[in-house]
Order: sequence, then structure tokens, then C-alpha cells
Amino acid sequence: MRRSTLSRATAAAFGTVALFTATALTGAAPATAAFAAAAPAPAAKPIPAAIGHRMLSGQFPAPLTPSQCQTQFQASCYGASELEQAYDVHPLFDQGVNGKGRTIVIVDSYGSPTIQHDLDVYSSQYGIPSTNVQVVKWGNVPAFDPTNSDMTGWAEETTIDVDMAHAMAPGAKIVLVETGVSETEGTTGFPEMMAAEDSLIKQGVGDVISQSFGATENTFPGFDQGDYSSLLNLRFAFKDAAAHGVTVLASSGDNGVTDAEPDGSTLYPYPVTSWPPSDPLVTGVGGTSVHLDDNGNRTSPDSVWDDPATGGGASGGGKSKVFDRPLFQLGVQNVVGNSRGVPDISMVGDPNTGVWTYNSFGPQDDGWELWGGTSVACPIFSGVVALADQVAGHRLGNLNYGLYALGAAQQAGLPDTGINDIVGGSNTYGGVTGFPATKGYDLATGWGTVDAAKFVPVIAALG
Repeated sequence: MRRSTLSRATAAAFGTVALFTATALTGAAPATAAFAAAAPAPAAKPIPAAIGHRMLSGQFPAPLTPSQCQTQFQASCYGASELEQAYDVHPLFDQGVNGKGRTIVIVDSYGSPTIQHDLDVYSSQYGIPSTNVQVVKWGNVPAFDPTNSDMTGWAEETTIDVDMAHAMAPGAKIVLVETGVSETEGTTGFPEMMAAEDSLIKQGVGDVISQSFGATENTFPGFDQGDYSSLLNLRFAFKDAAAHGVTVLASSGDNGVTDAEPDGSTLYPYPVTSWPPSDPLVTGVGGTSVHLDDNGNRTSPDSVWDDPATGGGASGGGKSKVFDRPLFQLGVQNVVGNSRGVPDISMVGDPNTGVWTYNSFGPQDDGWELWGGTSVACPIFSGVVALADQVAGHRLGNLNYGLYALGAAQQAGLPDTGINDIVGGSNTYGGVTGFPATKGYDLATGWGTVDAAKFVPVIAALG
């Protein structure tokens, strides 16, 4: 599973100690300024390879503004208000389109014991109504242990997923599915997650499923022998989702084209992709850098989330070794060749243009935290899909056919498709040459990103 943030261990190398001892900001709230000046650097905390969310800083008693973060960290930070402005959802909200009547399903190992309280705090901070998080425990979910780094890592992921989905679609219902086996590279944890998703699909629960997790295709048993059955046998939930018109999303990964080795300590020396984003039945969501002022207005165009040469990650993307080019990618065969290409679309993911969340479940997670990665991007896009489902009056199902039609229309110069191309940079990472973000579809950002006010009604009409 991948939450795009800097792990605490990575953050130390990224300059966290200096960030925490930075001079207090002019104009910052007194408590925040005092905390920023006095807080010690957080202790290193290992995060499982499959999680990978990236944290830029530690805990704060209140979120900072983008300009304050720029002054203190030389990085940006965004709350729900800035994200809603950036993705142009306010015109939809003004029309009563806020996700009402739609359900977003979020799947995470272990979950968070404080998710309802923490979402309430997040919502109150940004002046949006909170919502009841319906928690579904699948299988034997162990009691939460705040000293277990695997559990706290998943709890962080849970908060990111819930907060980001809610920020985009505050009227949507959220169902959080907690499983009892941690997803890691290879097949571990996937059977429980897929069974949980399939159960809800069969019950008619959920319009869009957000998955901030993934495993490198190469780590599935049998891959080296050309036997992909261990991966293919896990697709049953996605097949049922397609049959029931449920949209399935997945984060594309946070290590560019290299993805992560099973032990999390090294990267592949050649391009790889991960599943489930590589699945044709899934929409893969990549990561961007988003540049906003304190009002959420763009100060420059979005760019691909690429490696800042500090271990800060990069948007996952590339060509599947398991899946052939699907029909919806026929028009971009010059880019993907005969393979399924990933991602399909992108939203904010760069931890240097990160997002605030609030956690209260443990001693190292008690306050406002700044995160980034495709584990941020995926739930944000799930909220956009919930808005589109509301406009359509029904589920949109596999979004890729409509998405690629709109991408092609945008490239043909048709106005108001709601898709904004991203050009420049690449997802090179770890010394492995990635794919450039070029005009039109590419393997770093997909078709680019979206303007929700334009994208939602058009994709809804296609559905």
C-alpha cells in the first residue's frame, strides 16, 4: 500500500531537523509559531514497503497556510479549502453537487481507532460538514496497538484517504473497510482486501472504491516464470465491480518507474509497474506537484511529481508486464505499445506540495501532519468521481473509456473537457530513467489532471 508522504526516517534525510528548528513564522498563530520553533525532530519510524506514504514534517497544533509553509519549509501545504479551489469544485457545491447520495468505499488494513473524531476535527477546521464514517471490519481485525509501526502506518493512510475523499465530496457517505492482514509486496493481504471489496459490491454498497495500495507486478509468485495466475486470481472483485457499475481507483505508486523491492530498502534497476493500478478494470491515479497561493489559486501550472534528488519520490507509471493494451488505450498505442499503460489521470501527490491531515491515535501521531503521494491523489479523485455519479444519477462504472474519450477530445482542441494536460518533467527516480510528461497522454501523468466544474458534468454525460 502506498501513502505518498515522506516516512519519518526519510524525512530526516530530507531536512526535517532543520525544518523543525526553523525561525517562527511572521504572522503565524502563537501556538503554531512556538511549536515550530521548539519541537524536536520526530524519531525515525519504519514504514512497511507497501505503505510508502511520505511525510514532510511532524505534528503541529494547527495547520499552516501555503505561504507560511513556503517560508518555513520551502515547500507548500494545503488544506481542504485550497484543494477545493484548486480543483474548482465550488461551482458544483453551489449547485448542490457535493456527493450526496453517493458512497465512497475506502479499503485499508487495520484502519484507525480515532477516524471519526479526526475527520470531525479536520472538517471543523475547514468549515465543511463532517460525515459519519461507517466502519466495516473484514475478518479478524486485531486490536489497535499504537506502538506497532505497521498499524500506525496504516492508520495514517486511513486518515489521508478519508480526509481527502471527504474534502472533495463532503456530502458523500464514506464506508471504511478495515482488514486484519497487512498488505505487502506480493500477495499478502490482497486476498482479504479483494474479498472485502467483493462482499460490499455484491451487497450493492459503494459507487466508487479508492485503493491507496499496490504491489509491484514482479513480486507476485510465478512472475519470473511467466505465470501470472497468483495476480490474475485476485481480480474477482474488479470483475464484479465492472458487472455492477462500480468505479475502481488505485494509486499508481510513489517511486517513479522503479517501484519498491519487497524489503523496501532498494529499488528495481529497471522500469516496473504495480497492481492494481495496472489492471485495465482499474483507473490508475498518478501524482502531480500543485502550486497554489493562500486562496488556492494556481501560481503556475501543475507539473509532474518528479524526484527532487532528495529521495522525495516520484509519480508511479509505466507499462504493465501482465496486461496487454486494453481497447480504451488503442488511441495512445504510440505511447503504450502493446501493454497496458499507467497512470490514467493524476492529482496532487508531491509531498513538497502536500496536504494536511489530523490524527490523534498515538503518541507520534497527535496533531496536524503534512503528507503527499499518490495515496493522496487517489482518494481526492474518488471524491471527484462521487460528484460525477451524483450528476449522472447513477454509477459510472469503469471510468477509463470516458476518460480516454475526453483526453482525445482535449488533444483535438475541443473546449471544456475538464482535462488539463501536464507537460514537462518525468517520473525518473532512483537513477532509473522514467517517462517524460509530454503533450497528450504519457506514462508519468496519464492525460494530466482535471478541473472538476468542467470535468464532472461531461464525464457524467458520457456515463
